[in-house]
Amino acid sequence: MSTDAHAVVAVLLTEQTRATVLTPAAERLLAGAARVRWAEGPPGDWDLPGLLDGAVACLTGWGTPPITEQVLANSPDLRLVAHTAGSIRALVPQDAVGARLTVCQSAGLIADSVAELVISQILSALRDLPALDAGLRAGQEWSALRERYPGRLLGARTVGVVGASRTGRAVIGLLRAFRARVLVADPLLTAAEADELGVTPVELDDLLRGSDVVTLHAPLLPQTQGLLGARELSLLADGALLVNAARGGLVDGDALVAELRSGRIRAALDVFPTEPLAPDSPWRQLPNAILSPHTAGHTVDSHARQGQAMVEDVVRFLRDEPLRYAVAADSVGVLA
Repeated sequence: MSTDAHAVVAVLLTEQTRATVLTPAAERLLAGAARVRWAEGPPGDWDLPGLLDGAVACLTGWGTPPITEQVLANSPDLRLVAHTAGSIRALVPQDAVGARLTVCQSAGLIADSVAELVISQILSALRDLPALDAGLRAGQEWSALRERYPGRLLGARTVGVVGASRTGRAVIGLLRAFRARVLVADPLLTAAEADELGVTPVELDDLLRGSDVVTLHAPLLPQTQGLLGARELSLLADGALLVNAARGGLVDGDALVAELRSGRIRAALDVFPTEPLAPDSPWRQLPNAILSPHTAGHTVDSHARQGQAMVEDVVRFLRDEPLRYAVAADSVGVLA
């Protein structure tokens, strides 16, 4: 079936998000497939019912207001939401997915970006790059720095991956290239999947006890809130590295700050219980933690992939073709 060029597609993206995720080529593709209605100005000024009036599909992203049950009730023609960002949990009513709406999500397309940052954090920590850089800049003696920070080899380490999510699996793929031993704790991972990934499935406590590096890739759900508390953190070996580029709420923040202040373990953190960090946040004062501002999934390339993928799925929808990134209704409850 040819594309219905008369169909209305609403682009519910802020000016900043539009510039981030939609390349000129993606905008041309969308404009050639449908009548495009662009949101303008700040989201607080948007007339959502008007923008969605007669629209069969919409593009959403960071900064898009929630498409509530009331908005859906006032938009009977809307059948597809294509989300150029991550979680859809706060975007649409969960019970509408698969029943009232088809929803596409591009979160999986940032997995490579997150995985690359995680590996760079691990390598940086194992080789003590921040300390070496600071030492040289401060005029510390060359040989003394080399002796103080001898470095460790990732390929000789055991890495524990908590959560065999899309991002977790991307991290596992990169870890295998370094020939690291990989343990995985995930109640949904089957033995066959573990074998295919080349990992050893274990319980969480065993992973924490047996890993030199632990990296978190589980979704933040009621049952995973505070997954690592004081007890779990105490299981980590002295000198272990904890990496969190998933969700800050997976870890008890006070317990982690206490462990880091003790100097017993190290961390590389891209996410925090409360964001952004306050200027006087205790996290900023921890010398044994590498910090970044929730940037793991944010690269120019991944954003362009996300926008392009969602535009292409909108075009497939208008052509009545199978979608590549549709969210299964039974998976909504466990999406990050």
